[in-house]
Amino acid sequence: MDKSIPYELTGRTRQKSRTRNALVAAARQLLAEGVTPTVEQAADRAEVSRTTAYRYFPNQRALLLATYPQLEASSQLGAAAPSDPLARLDLVVEAITDQVVEHEPALRAQLRLSLESPPPGPEALPFRRGRAIAWLEDALAPLQGRVPEAELRRLVLAIRATIGIEALVWLTDVAGLSRPEAVEIMRSSARTLARAVIAETAPDGPPMDPPS
Repeated sequence: MDKSIPYELTGRTRQKSRTRNALVAAARQLLAEGVTPTVEQAADRAEVSRTTAYRYFPNQRALLLATYPQLEASSQLGAAAPSDPLARLDLVVEAITDQVVEHEPALRAQLRLSLESPPPGPEALPFRRGRAIAWLEDALAPLQGRVPEAELRRLVLAIRATIGIEALVWLTDVAGLSRPEAVEIMRSSARTLARAVIAETAPDGPPMDPPS
């Protein structure tokens, strides 16, 4: 067998697709319970043999990437990304907030674990490693040289504070908003913060796209 071809794409593909989906679903269930699953744990939950599970996912990292593919992404912008920082920010914030809603149960569990005293080691919190900060920095890269470095860093952190699972939990659980309402506020807040900083620190920069 050509080892470059994923196991599930060779022979009996429908059955293999069902097995793979069952393993991913089991891993997501475990993540929502606050467990960072091993391949063995996902196999046991899915009632799939461990030997079979390893044919789909050779290690824990491969399994986690299947449950949350964005873990490996260095950017949320494609090759044809706009040059305007606000337009770039809109795209990245939309991607992040969509991910927060899609993976809400697992992210809530990771948030709960991170608040324990003492908190667990980083291996138990694979979704809380600052990836969104790098994505936001990438979105706002056109502001480098226009906005002081320290102020740009503060802006990135401020935006991150408004669009993560923490913000979604507060807006839905405490403020009582629906998820669509919460997401709209998160996205609006990110844009408002960026526009304010640009107006204060880079008023003479090139014009940017108008709000969508």
